[in-house]
Amino acid sequence: MTPNATTPSAPVADAGAAALLHRLVGRAHAAMARIPESAIALLGRFSLAAVFWKSGQTKIEGLSIDIVAGTFDFGWPRLASSAVDLFRDEYRLPLLPPEAAATMAAFGEHVLPLLLLLGLGTRFAALGLLAMTATIQFLVYPGAYPTHGVWAAVLLWLMARGPGVVSLDHWLARRQSPA
Repeated sequence: MTPNATTPSAPVADAGAAALLHRLVGRAHAAMARIPESAIALLGRFSLAAVFWKSGQTKIEGLSIDIVAGTFDFGWPRLASSAVDLFRDEYRLPLLPPEAAATMAAFGEHVLPLLLLLGLGTRFAALGLLAMTATIQFLVYPGAYPTHGVWAAVLLWLMARGPGVVSLDHWLARRQSPA
């Protein structure tokens, strides 16, 4: 029986294709590893700040700021009555009266995202937002774990790795470092 002429070259061709694929995957991994952590941190900070800020904006009247849409309505903020109704009728947090819970949430959803966006006290702002996320997850919307899990992952990453170089935290740390 004569051997098929294509049989000996098939393993060589498969080995060549496998080596090429291995090199391409290696290059892709190397390119992904060069994504700056500061860019990831900035995107995470901006995105989560926007989520919580927009939620906070629904709880107040008299002040409306949306930097992405470019809309600004400056005034003295006050708690919206609809926010208290929301905490009384839908959220129903234990231990806190709806007025106190709505005020605390509105305050936290404005101050903590602002700190996160600026990169000032970032790890502690992320911790505060993580506590809010846990409260929402376990006491208000337990079925929303896919969304809250993503928020928690980004917040934990910011707590562990910090805000990156595009932040006031970084700028302050460089100013305080000995020359």
